[in-house]
Amino acid sequence: MKVVLIVLDSVGIGAAPDASDYGDAGAATLQHIGETVGGLNLPVLQKLGLGNIPELLPSVTSIPGCKAVDAPLASFGIMEEQSIGKDTITGHWEICGLEINPGFHNFPLAHPSFPADLLAAFEKETGRPVIGNKAASGTAIIEELGPEHMKTGAWIAYTSADSVMQLAAHNDVIPLDELYKGCKIARRLCDPLKVGRVIARPFIGEPGAFKRTEDRRDYAYTPEEPLITERLTEAGIPVYAVGKIEDIVAHRGITESIHSGNTAESQQVVEQFMQKPGDGFIFANFIDFDMLYGHRRDPEGYARALKQTDDWLADFIQTLENDDVLILTADHGNDPTFKGTDHTREYVPLLVYSPAMPGRSLGIRQGFFDIAQSVAGRFGLAELPRGINFFDRH
Repeated sequence: MKVVLIVLDSVGIGAAPDASDYGDAGAATLQHIGETVGGLNLPVLQKLGLGNIPELLPSVTSIPGCKAVDAPLASFGIMEEQSIGKDTITGHWEICGLEINPGFHNFPLAHPSFPADLLAAFEKETGRPVIGNKAASGTAIIEELGPEHMKTGAWIAYTSADSVMQLAAHNDVIPLDELYKGCKIARRLCDPLKVGRVIARPFIGEPGAFKRTEDRRDYAYTPEEPLITERLTEAGIPVYAVGKIEDIVAHRGITESIHSGNTAESQQVVEQFMQKPGDGFIFANFIDFDMLYGHRRDPEGYARALKQTDDWLADFIQTLENDDVLILTADHGNDPTFKGTDHTREYVPLLVYSPAMPGRSLGIRQGFFDIAQSVAGRFGLAELPRGINFFDRH
């Protein structure tokens, strides 16, 4: 038996009840993309029940182009995050069984973002100065400060609305191994503040034509209790990580990982891990939605990425055996029609498909950690500290 958990990075489905606390009232990633492009074309996700999910919302907001179907193939639901935050680590860790309260530390958005003592220690250990030191779009700050970086060799350090310190460097100025080493130093220095992630952001090219590469790496804060990945491997269940998952879970409980850099590669890796003999848990992140289209406020590109994954699912679900399970969800929203360039606090969709299971409504789930509890139950593990197993009624 294989359980495949795919996080469609940032594919939110409507503002969460506390969205106003985050300045995100009115955000709705899928709905607004559908409105902008004149309707989404997602026949497989529609058959699975994606269009049925908005009916569970307190105020029904349908997804243009993705209507409800009478007999969805998958069980469908919606999940409300219980942790404080709307970042990648918070969302994924709650999916893995944790609740992050209090939330991770966020740096101020205006210059200077980072504490003076943190930067002084970082500059001393790395031997390079820092420029930037503010919240910014990753592509924008590279265009702004890339030329200065290339002249001086300084780190480009910036943050966002997430709990993150990002370090950008041109490959010809700071080689990848030095960039990664610098991120590990920053990770250690950020630990006392409980910062969610330090991210390596390498880029190439010339001024006016810089391009980020797919050699990004995420350095996560160490989880304070076991994740579902650790509980599975301790029980002898192989865990296969796809995309940036190994970094997000701080390399905890991973049997084998392939660090694919884009969604198409990740889809191929999922197929590869499906060929592994015996039982296994395949945990994947499809990154393009968030990285290429959400943060860059590109609803048309986002819609194309959704269609590409829908096309892939058409073939993939045909390969599932009767006892296999596919779980589709998201870690937060990133409405490309919304203000700013940051994540949005939203409900996330939940689709649970197995050839042997009839589809049904899973309702509104109070916590992403229902996924971890359900995966644990599916593999016969002991009950986790939080969450409700949505397989119990089958």
